[in-house]
Amino acid sequence: MKVKVISRSTDEFTRERSKDLQRVFRNYDPNLRPQEKAVEYVRALSAAKLDKIFARPFIGAMDGHIDAISCMAKNPNNLKGIFSGSMDGDIRLWDIASRRTVSQFLGHQGAVRGLTASTDGRVLVSCGTDCTVRLWNVPVATLKESYESSDNSVKPLEVYVWKNAFWAVDHQLDGGYFATAGAQVDIWNHNRSQPVRSFEWGTDTVISVRFNPGEPNLLATSASDRSITLYDLRMSSPTRKLIMQTKTNSICWNPMEPMNFTAANEDSNCYSYDARKLDEARMVHKDHVSAVMDIDYSPTGREFVTGSYDRTVRIFQFNGGHSREIYHTQRMQRVFCVKFSCDASYIISGSDDTNLRLWKAKASEQMGVLLPRERKKHDYHEAVKNRYKHLPEVKRILRHRHLPLPIYKAAALRRTMTEAARMKEERRKAHSAPGSISTRPLRKRRIITEVE
Repeated sequence: MKVKVISRSTDEFTRERSKDLQRVFRNYDPNLRPQEKAVEYVRALSAAKLDKIFARPFIGAMDGHIDAISCMAKNPNNLKGIFSGSMDGDIRLWDIASRRTVSQFLGHQGAVRGLTASTDGRVLVSCGTDCTVRLWNVPVATLKESYESSDNSVKPLEVYVWKNAFWAVDHQLDGGYFATAGAQVDIWNHNRSQPVRSFEWGTDTVISVRFNPGEPNLLATSASDRSITLYDLRMSSPTRKLIMQTKTNSICWNPMEPMNFTAANEDSNCYSYDARKLDEARMVHKDHVSAVMDIDYSPTGREFVTGSYDRTVRIFQFNGGHSREIYHTQRMQRVFCVKFSCDASYIISGSDDTNLRLWKAKASEQMGVLLPRERKKHDYHEAVKNRYKHLPEVKRILRHRHLPLPIYKAAALRRTMTEAARMKEERRKAHSAPGSISTRPLRKRRIITEVE
């Protein structure tokens, strides 16, 4: 005869200290909880509503420039340092944690159009409309020392004068070269006062340049003739050229998938391309209502941030057609430059109103040190929201955003125009001979031609 008895060890339910939490025993048999999904749905709904209640993305503004901010650069060697350049020639190094100026780099006589830091973060390269490229030694003094010293300005290490104005500059992620964009693409070495190489394809001004993070010899540029061009430093001529219907203002490579890049376009859309197959965009990112001025990828490669002429900052998933977040304030004017912080937690935007603004990458994220139980609670809320995000009520709450009235009206007008164009195309197709009119997909429609 078999007799079953309850056997318990006191070690399983006895606390080691009086302040320890009581251990809770749970039976996960689904038959004991017939309402489990209903309870989880209510929790997902509550988590979505709490997200809206605690959504406070704006952290603060960094004031100090006296003219519009035209460009920014991250310091790869310092997590809380960021460089900014303005239209009056002033360059500043900011401490994001205290939101104050650490150093000023004075010397440019015109607008600063491009900033980039070397791989080790010790040298800052700047260029502008005064036809000069300047190299600066980045100070390593602490913030406290910079406050105590009366003069925190830095003198340039080198000044290289060239024949034309510059519009952009970028440094190799792993190497000693940097590239400038202007009347042509020039490749420079830190130790030479003239370019070591120059590339030219067409006669129009090149307005942006970005080195590939995975392949140091590959770079992409956009020009005012509506073209996107790929260059290889190992070859004597450009490799490929893509011509679109509207101008591309900025380009950014995906740091985790270096074969892909996203272009910020004048037609208020962003286009993601595979560098190996330029005849079709991988994804069209829509939501802005005016020209997209700048773009920057998160270090994780899963999302990117854009700044637009419509005075908003938007965050997109790398494979999402619409933005997951929109940031705006009453005082923020046209956004000319945006950057993700090196830890992907914050976003810095520079606008026409002379201010840099600091935002949270996740609007409702709790700042400061989290206890383990708090972190587990946040993870659980994210999990239930993700599980029930397809249901109508949860989806409606998560998607809802308050928009400024001008942007709301412009978006409605844009939808009306898009729908009218679609109906016109359908009617034209219906009243034409079968097969005489072919509809091109949106991913190919904005591309005119590809030149090799």
